[in-house]
Amino acid sequence: MTDLEHRVGVRENNLVVRNLKLSKVTNKNINGLIEEIDQLFGLDEVSYNKAEETIHLAYDAANLNLDGIEDIIIKHSVELHDDWWTHTKESYYKYCDQNVKDNFEHEPWSCHKTPPGKGNRHK
Repeated sequence: MTDLEHRVGVRENNLVVRNLKLSKVTNKNINGLIEEIDQLFGLDEVSYNKAEETIHLAYDAANLNLDGIEDIIIKHSVELHDDWWTHTKESYYKYCDQNVKDNFEHEPWSCHKTPPGKGNRHK
């Protein structure tokens, strides 16, 4: 895939896929939740699997993070499932999201580059 095959604000290099189990989901609150998350800049796709009670998210981690999505989840009276595995995945996802964002913002350097303020030494 290329960047052109994704929604606006999503770059292939920064694309992450997340699956989290939810609790307290009803037909009424899940529809509003999915609609609101779907409007976020940097989101590629979102869906809810009713049988497994999991939300599937694909987003650009340089533009969006799990904390912002969790705020929307809580706003709609839905919660992340309270078990060890979900909390472990959540922590790992947040760590990886921050790593992707940090790498995206990092300015690469080279030891062969002339330091700023130094002219050509061979004059």
